[in-house]
Amino acid sequence: MAPPKFMGLSGRSLSMAVSTVATTGFLLFGYDQGVMSGIITAPSFNDVFTATKDNSTMQGTVTAIYEIGCLIGAMFILGIGDLLGRRRAIILGAVVMLIGVVIQVASVAGATPLAQFIVGRVVMGVGNGINTSTIPTYQAECSKTSNRGLLICIEGGVIAFGTLIAYWIDYGASYGPPDLTWRFPIAFQVIFALAIFIPMIFLPESPRWLLSHGRIEDADKVISALRGYELTSESTALERNLIIDSLKASGGYGQKSTPLKALFTNGKTQHFRRMLLGASSQLMQQISGCNAVIYYATILLEEIGLSRNMSLLIGGINMVVYALFATFSWFFIERVGRRRLFLYGTVGQMLSMIIVFACLIPGDSQSAKGAVVGFFTYIASFGATWLPLPWLYPAEVNPIKTRAKANAVSTCTNWLFNFLVVMVTPIMITSIGWGTYLFFTVTNASFLPIIWFFYPETARRSLEEIDIIFAKGHVEKMSYVRAAEELPHLQPEEIEGYARHYGLIGDDSDSARDEEEKAFGRERENSENSSGSGSGSGSDAVVVDERGGEAGLGDGVKTADRADRD
Repeated sequence: MAPPKFMGLSGRSLSMAVSTVATTGFLLFGYDQGVMSGIITAPSFNDVFTATKDNSTMQGTVTAIYEIGCLIGAMFILGIGDLLGRRRAIILGAVVMLIGVVIQVASVAGATPLAQFIVGRVVMGVGNGINTSTIPTYQAECSKTSNRGLLICIEGGVIAFGTLIAYWIDYGASYGPPDLTWRFPIAFQVIFALAIFIPMIFLPESPRWLLSHGRIEDADKVISALRGYELTSESTALERNLIIDSLKASGGYGQKSTPLKALFTNGKTQHFRRMLLGASSQLMQQISGCNAVIYYATILLEEIGLSRNMSLLIGGINMVVYALFATFSWFFIERVGRRRLFLYGTVGQMLSMIIVFACLIPGDSQSAKGAVVGFFTYIASFGATWLPLPWLYPAEVNPIKTRAKANAVSTCTNWLFNFLVVMVTPIMITSIGWGTYLFFTVTNASFLPIIWFFYPETARRSLEEIDIIFAKGHVEKMSYVRAAEELPHLQPEEIEGYARHYGLIGDDSDSARDEEEKAFGRERENSENSSGSGSGSGSDAVVVDERGGEAGLGDGVKTADRADRD
């Protein structure tokens, strides 16, 4: 029997399609992150939006207001992401981004264009906030353990390629007529948004989300299609059962939406600690100074005496370096691991900022040109490490019950501090000059002890193994970093034994699952009989009745409550 298909694809080809759409979402994110750098000081842009001319505060506001929209989008997913599902959320995000592009491009002089442009930026941001909160979770939940880190790092890495495309389109458009200079770079985003929206209509939902809603038959179909298994194979049943055990351990089985208070529990599941780990990685990414280089590279280069054309050109070359080094993590993320890449990148960024502020201290244009070297080494270090890692780490360090909400909290943190940094950077440069880069040097130095003492390694671990790392640290009262080092890499059939040993699942899990499989078998048999008599069941049918919790399906929720208390 051939495996089920989505878009006519199954196995590796279907997984590649999922990854391609997910990657396109972050390509669009990177493009929109870089597009304003080349047009915010363009004379043709300033002629339409007159308040931005020679006004660093207004330039910062127009650029940074996008992050407020992203924050709203992330908060939207925090509120109803579990109910909406990964697939529908991504479709919604793409549609909202399309609307935002149209609003921005339609701005015309003489009719409050700046207000309309800002509204368009906010709407575009809402769509991006929805997608950046959802796509890493969707990718993590559809991926195999062996390539999960690589795939999400590719997502994070293509942010740099999106920014690279934006810089060079800005540079090329600068030679065109006034309207083309800024309208075309913004309108170009429609291509990416359509490339997300159209395929997502036909791609599958996350199997973990389906199982969290009790939709076992639908989840089996997706697991079989993604892995290339037969629908009734033992491999499909094994993967489904591991996910169900993980859901039961965290209390997420059969719940339509995880309550917000679940984020603040500890015990063996350590929901709160894990949420903080993911959110702190996004916080540190933003206050490391990355956006002082990405958003304002062109302005900074003009400040040290280069012409606008030369500033655009060097900014574009800087983004080529950014994109090239962003591919570094693709080859080393599993071999080197998350912790060491975090540490190496932090040291590289700190040393680069030292070069920048040291070259700016003398105050002459010749010395200031040495700061360009610091910009290049900074963006190389950032692209290779801190660009992709904060998108990967929260998606895998958080347990399945709280993953969607905790990932949304991480993304909210990203956008909140992204807005802050983008807003204040022009003011800091004007007010304290080289002190801006001294500040970023100190912030990077402060990351080192936090990563060393608190960030456990998650490379080559299944999402279910990561749950066991935190249970081990809690039960044995040891550092979670040490727990990750001591726990051997587990085979799928070993995971349940370790989960039971550390109290993540109860001893009655086998019997409960037997009951579920009997119910599932009866449901499938009934479905086949009814289809044979001419009546089919819809794809959205819930295979297991929610009331099944009363018949034993809710035992895992009680187990999770005990785990949170213990």
